Amino acid sequence: MSKIHETAIVDKNAQINSDVEIGPYSIIGPKAKIGKGVKIYSNVVINGLATIKDNCEIFHSAVIGTVPQDLKYRGEDSEVIIGKNTTIREFVTVNLSTSIDNPTRVGDNCLLMTYVHIAHDCNLGNNVILANAVNLAGHVTIEDNAIIGGLTPIHQFVHIGTFAFVGGLSRVSKDVAPYTRGASVPYKTSGLNSIGLRRNNFKKETRRTLKHLYKIFYTSNLNTSQALKKIKQEVEMIEEVEHFIKFVESSERGIAK
Repeated sequence: MSKIHETAIVDKNAQINSDVEIGPYSIIGPKAKIGKGVKIYSNVVINGLATIKDNCEIFHSAVIGTVPQDLKYRGEDSEVIIGKNTTIREFVTVNLSTSIDNPTRVGDNCLLMTYVHIAHDCNLGNNVILANAVNLAGHVTIEDNAIIGGLTPIHQFVHIGTFAFVGGLSRVSKDVAPYTRGASVPYKTSGLNSIGLRRNNFKKETRRTLKHLYKIFYTSNLNTSQALKKIKQEVEMIEEVEHFIKFVESSERGIAK
């Protein structure tokens, strides 16, 4: 049976699983869908068409599913989806998308620390960590297993690759390639995310291949097209290399170097 505090306001049309816990003064709107094992603490607001999947934990004063901060938005139906086992800490805000066709998404097993803001139409993969006060503008994409350090703003439409590590107090306005690390204002790529790759059990041979790729792309004084051509000629086409090439070739904002 759900444990709903007597001061919480839960709309009768909200779909609440039987074992959900909802703390004092929280407000759950009529279109909310709350999965099993979810814990919602005090003063949380969940509004709009918001789906919270199983075993999430949402802390004090988080706000999920409010309308996007986009002047073009005219009240269309739109959606936000939070994946399984995700932790949302105090004062996090996650906005609805601007259309029903492209929901704002947060993947499974993510950690959003205090004061994180996720704007409309953002798409976060699984196992993403956003440290305190990371702020995402609209349409940002973050692939699986990326980590963003605290107090970092991310420009709209930026794409951050899998296993990338962005240091705190950065300002990211271009795409950050997968498997790399960097920081600063403006953002500068400074190497492979070697520690992250080792911790996630990347084989030694894979790390060596990515190091070869990195040297060609970032340190050879070639432009992007020339570097990609040389990578295709000289680097073994393992899955990670193919993903890196596809990421760069599809970049719309350019790659942070």
